[in-house]
Amino acid sequence: MKHLTVAVVFDSAGTLLSTYRVAKDVARQVLMPGIETTTLTFSSPDRVLIVIPVHSKHIITAPPETLLSAYLSDNNVGFGISCTRKITTAEEIGNMLYTDKKTRVGDLQECIRDVWRVCKDESTLTLNSGAILNMAKKSIEFAITAGGWPFDGAKETITALHKMGVPTYIASGDRSTKLEIMADHLGIPRDRVYGVATPSVKAQIVEDLKTEFDRVIMVGDGINDLCAFKKADTAILTVQQAGERPEQLFQAADFVVSQIGDVLPIIRDLLDQPPASRS
Repeated sequence: MKHLTVAVVFDSAGTLLSTYRVAKDVARQVLMPGIETTTLTFSSPDRVLIVIPVHSKHIITAPPETLLSAYLSDNNVGFGISCTRKITTAEEIGNMLYTDKKTRVGDLQECIRDVWRVCKDESTLTLNSGAILNMAKKSIEFAITAGGWPFDGAKETITALHKMGVPTYIASGDRSTKLEIMADHLGIPRDRVYGVATPSVKAQIVEDLKTEFDRVIMVGDGINDLCAFKKADTAILTVQQAGERPEQLFQAADFVVSQIGDVLPIIRDLLDQPPASRS
């Protein structure tokens, strides 16, 4: 008898990784510790969340009064689009990012130091920095930094899935270099890691995998996983990361779990099902 083939796509931050995020409101010069940056982004249709592929130790040594736009331009630092509600071109974002006159390197340094302070005892840590741009205001609205470390049971869950013959993937808005380090720790092959994945890209990854597998499962925790939930054969919402979530996420989920290891019995039950015939 032909066995059902199943693949699992995981979000990273908040799903596989316990994540601490901080944003700094540039206009008000107020630090916002513990903020959910994707929810903050989605709260306005004009906001775009970007990640900046530069090591935090390089940023922290730069003169704090330097404009962040000048620092990025002088060091040829690019960006990745992590999350946005409206269709915006990379050219439009770049024009705004590299000409911003408000945000200083010191604003981002403050975010980095706060994450270092909170996460200093974690042995396996990924750090991502970036910004939230407001396309209507034509400026950087928030500087952001996030630190993530594996949830208890994350590595064991991935190992158990692989022993069951279930391939695992990561699709995340975080930058690829940091995701690959965490994937190495968890045992996920690097060629199954998709970084700087916007909500629509996550959904496309799920859609593409559905041509290869009988069932594709999406496991996520935030509003930026909603599009992928709707494309997946099975959507699993994990609430291990503390925080409020919009009701539409719960409505889109087939299962809600309190910790990452709880996906295992769900997937075992799916594997016991016969594959449906596809016309």
